[in-house]
Amino acid sequence: MEKTIFEITKMDCPSEENLIRMKLNGISNIKHLEFDIPNRKLTVFHWGGVDDIEQSIRELNLGCKKLLSEQSNQTEFSDITNQKKLLYTVLLINFGFFLIEITTGIISKSMGLIADSLDMLADSFVYGLSLIAVGGSLIKKKNIAKLAGYFQITLAFIGFVEVLRRFFGNEKLPDFTTMIVVSVFALIANGICLYLLQKSKSKDEAHMKASMIFTSNDVIINLGVIAAGIMVNLLNSNKPDLIIGSVVFVLVIQGAFRILKLSK
Repeated sequence: MEKTIFEITKMDCPSEENLIRMKLNGISNIKHLEFDIPNRKLTVFHWGGVDDIEQSIRELNLGCKKLLSEQSNQTEFSDITNQKKLLYTVLLINFGFFLIEITTGIISKSMGLIADSLDMLADSFVYGLSLIAVGGSLIKKKNIAKLAGYFQITLAFIGFVEVLRRFFGNEKLPDFTTMIVVSVFALIANGICLYLLQKSKSKDEAHMKASMIFTSNDVIINLGVIAAGIMVNLLNSNKPDLIIGSVVFVLVIQGAFRILKLSK
């Protein structure tokens, strides 16, 4: 068994981790992967040469640098089955609230809710892609990633066009009550996700810590939509809703480009 440590300079959240896991999924001589996202390091336990592994990581253009490669006597690794079940639960929660927020966002005419729903969808894609593609061929993984990435970009582009139309048009104010109430429930859902992640026995592992940070970002977005709803009421203007919607659409597009890296 050999142990090779890579520095991945652009690996700063679970999105990049899942991209790397998917990319390396088909390499048979890999025994185990350990991710240290805060320090941007990846440790690969493997048999034989490391050239194919290094080349696959470099193809993602995340800034790969091999730090060291040495013999390892380690044979026991932590069981990630429970982590997968936990992340699958988080995926279902995110996708469920995507459906709720996209529906209520359209009904209440809130771009903040619609944008937040797409952020929930983006999170679902990040976790779902790695689960769907497990055991599949490399071509299958690339096709799924390409479809998901372009779908997100298309939705975000349509969202930006709608923001511009509402900004220059004479639109009715969004229903601030619906914005606040639905965002509060989304905030509770993300709070549950954080609770489940913190309750995990493997919560101290870098992967799970990063997942908690990732979900914490969603909490911040929820608070942003709630604040926008309050400002819509106080200012009697739809501009706060359009601003928060635009910010979240940018985040969705960034996530989409990360996913598209797998299709190259």
